[in-house]
Amino acid sequence: MFLTRPITHIKTFGQLVKFSHTLFALPFAMSMFIIVSKYYQVSVSQLVWILLCLVSARTAAMGWNRYLDRSIDAKNPRTVSRELPAGKISNVAVLTLTTLSSIVFGASALALGMHCLVLAPFVLGVLFFYSWTKRFTSLSHMVLGLALALAPGGVWYALTGVISFRPVLMMVAVLFWVAGFDILYSCQDEEFDKAEGLYSIPSRLGLDNAFQIARLCHMCSIILLFFTGVAFEMGAMYFLGVALFSIFLFSQHAMLRPGNIDRINAAFFNRNAQASFLYFLCTSLDVLL
Repeated sequence: MFLTRPITHIKTFGQLVKFSHTLFALPFAMSMFIIVSKYYQVSVSQLVWILLCLVSARTAAMGWNRYLDRSIDAKNPRTVSRELPAGKISNVAVLTLTTLSSIVFGASALALGMHCLVLAPFVLGVLFFYSWTKRFTSLSHMVLGLALALAPGGVWYALTGVISFRPVLMMVAVLFWVAGFDILYSCQDEEFDKAEGLYSIPSRLGLDNAFQIARLCHMCSIILLFFTGVAFEMGAMYFLGVALFSIFLFSQHAMLRPGNIDRINAAFFNRNAQASFLYFLCTSLDVLL
């Protein structure tokens, strides 16, 4: 009985920040870790601190996003049951979680080196800024993509201390990948966003155009991942991973239509998680075997 309440609170916080969606950030960050290990000596301790950075930064960003959007979520039938509008968790608790996660992120960045700590406020700034963007620009999808694209770029910089063009290709690939699936996901809120004056590509340009833009984003992502492999002199297994990533990525487009997005959750979570994991797996096998 004494354990029930703490476990319930942990589950509530995990649902609040969608901890399971960390799968979207980890595979590309870990792929960059594996790729860097080809050229630089890396350690287990660096891997641990990087993982702490990734999880804490994303938790802080999601906590802030949920807090900032609490009144919007309360109006939307799709999100009214979320933890804050449903009263399952307090505003103070969410802000506390956000603050503590930000502190853990800063401490983990410092453990990786002063060069990481210096950039930590910039990273959090981008992550927190995203939550405002749908209030004034349809480029919010791209900003979300940038937020996740910082993960592989951050791993490169943390391990090398070098600002280089080499990780940029993967970063931009992640940006387009995330922007594409976020555009598709936001199609379910097209009418609500219009009514509330929120900016999203579906609400501003319509579902047909949104699907075309999402498809174009994913094509750009695949091309950039291919050239990432060229830039890092990867082998055949890596390019097999890009091919598998492409298949799973575009399978979600086959599952959805502008007039039928009933399977959006399966397309959004399952296909994208599977695509990124297969990319990571093949990248790891290419380097380690």
